[in-house]
Amino acid sequence: MEGAIGSLFSAWRDASADWAIDRLEQASHGDLARWLAALERLPEIQPDDVSLGRVVGARAADLASASTERLEAALKELIPWRKGPFRLFGIDIDSEWRSDLKWSRIAPHLDLDGRRVLDVGSGNGYYGWRMLEAGAASVVGVDPSLLFVLQHAAISYYVDRGRSRNTVLPVGLDELPAAVPFDVVFSMGVVYHRRDPADHIRELAGRVHDDSTLVVESLIVDGAPLRPRSRYARMRNVWLVPDRAALHSWLAEAGFADTDVVDVSPTTTAEQRTTAWMPYESLADALDPEDPGRTVEGYPAPKRAVIIARRK
Repeated sequence: MEGAIGSLFSAWRDASADWAIDRLEQASHGDLARWLAALERLPEIQPDDVSLGRVVGARAADLASASTERLEAALKELIPWRKGPFRLFGIDIDSEWRSDLKWSRIAPHLDLDGRRVLDVGSGNGYYGWRMLEAGAASVVGVDPSLLFVLQHAAISYYVDRGRSRNTVLPVGLDELPAAVPFDVVFSMGVVYHRRDPADHIRELAGRVHDDSTLVVESLIVDGAPLRPRSRYARMRNVWLVPDRAALHSWLAEAGFADTDVVDVSPTTTAEQRTTAWMPYESLADALDPEDPGRTVEGYPAPKRAVIIARRK
């Protein structure tokens, strides 16, 4: 098989994840056929230059307008784009999240040079490209959302060109086969979506060795942890928003004695917003219009903490 789908399958084989091909072929999502057709329509374009910087992407000189139009139409079949930004051959994918802002708060506190990285809840793999830019030897992302996996395949088709340095697998952490432990493990925006967040931290601990680094990014509240009655900021599956003490406690129970909160920042509508590439509700719709310091449910507005943890 050729094209973007062929490149995706090749990357999975290179990662010894042939099972992921079966997972995709057996999936029954109602939009899967449309998403796969969009990948098949991606034009063959050889980039002159690739960027893994703030805006991840590729460019080429003297590109025919027909190719650009075909590319844009295919990429728009993969809406909504949650993480980014990306730019492919002059097409700006303005994602819901300005993920570059979060990365700028995390990257100065890490040494990824030569490290094998696991990115749990990777979405479309934006952070994986930034990790490679920061010197990571390889990145494996896991995310059960097929749309995000296929968005990554579209970007990788032009940015990675078959080198399989940043791979996203269509599974959650609990389904990822056991392998050699990773040097750095990221879990960003995941823990509060777990019914048992302490168990999630223990699962992460099972993927590292004694000298590994764990990076946990989470919604956070001051005071006691918050258990939303139904939704938090319009999100259905937020089971518990921790405070700092809860995060430190979970990490300590999982064997991480060295934990450091390196950033706490409110989430703003400049960082998370509705765009043409994510035209649905976003943060502005989740905040009380009369008091933006609170959600529409009456809870404190979102802010996020980043904790870097080590076992030694």
